[in-house]
Amino acid sequence: QVQLVESGGGLVQPGGSLRLSCAASGFTFNSWIMSWYRQAPGKERELVASISTSGGVTNYADSVKGRFTISRDNAKNTVYLQMNSPKPEDTAVYFCKARGGPNWREYWGQGTSVTVSS
Repeated sequence: QVQLVESGGGLVQPGGSLRLSCAASGFTFNSWIMSWYRQAPGKERELVASISTSGGVTNYADSVKGRFTISRDNAKNTVYLQMNSPKPEDTAVYFCKARGGPNWREYWGQGTSVTVSS
């Protein structure tokens, strides 16, 4: 059974830092592309960052480039999102997504809420 469990969300002040984690199980983690998405109230879900199977290639939304870092630990079946200097507009529910397998399937976690406010 595939499971993606996000953690690490909460309240953070603008300019602070926060690290989100997504623990995966039930599939061959090191063969799947991992991504972080977010959805703010009243807005569509958007891609924040993605990382290749080995971790050697990463991509970021323009809005988070230079502030957020995605990484993965294939030994721990976990993907991370380091959020530095967050802004109020980064407030959202953050989801991790796994994509891969022979049929190029997608799996989503339940999300973790991040609020950036002073």
